[in-house]
Amino acid sequence: MRLILLAAPGAGKGTQAEKLSEHFGIPTISTGAILRHNIQEGTELGKLAKTYIDGGNLIPDDIMIQVMDDRLSKEDCKNGFILDGFPRTLAQAEALDASSIQIDKVLNIEVPDEKIIARLSGRLECSQCAATFHTEYRKPKVEGVCDNCGGKLVTRADDKPETVKSRLAVYHTQTEPLLKYYSDKGMLRTAHGQEEIADTTAEVLKALED
Repeated sequence: MRLILLAAPGAGKGTQAEKLSEHFGIPTISTGAILRHNIQEGTELGKLAKTYIDGGNLIPDDIMIQVMDDRLSKEDCKNGFILDGFPRTLAQAEALDASSIQIDKVLNIEVPDEKIIARLSGRLECSQCAATFHTEYRKPKVEGVCDNCGGKLVTRADDKPETVKSRLAVYHTQTEPLLKYYSDKGMLRTAHGQEEIADTTAEVLKALED
């Protein structure tokens, strides 16, 4: 299974990628994880990426294509993979089509913007171990303190309400056109995000059955 996941930021795509990775026994390739690792390590890519991410903007196509070309050449991707966060633009999708990489299906997870804003604006991340919590849906045992390591919980710069709205605007302008692109190819499947993770996973697996 070579799968692309599409969804607006905050729609639970990362969680569903993990569920699908376990279900199908293939790795999830998350551009967000790759970029965050580079940011934490202070690499040149990380420094460049941070300027775009903090402003709620997408990383330029030429940079992301270079990153993914390298990652998908690794041994663990030979039997299949799940792309989480790539492609995000038509240019990236066309570059992927022009490569030797074959994609079987594209899954879109739909969640209304207003629900996404509520989810992300309340999300908290541990500054030490990167564990995630939420002010409403997954409260830490002690306010502001990570349950796992005792680190300080913070709101990521890209989760602030004004930045979330900017990210959604970018998604609708630059990424949403991919839905028609892959629908025209007969590759698109759609699942509707639910309040409970397990219910969303059931919707996702059902959408991928055909």
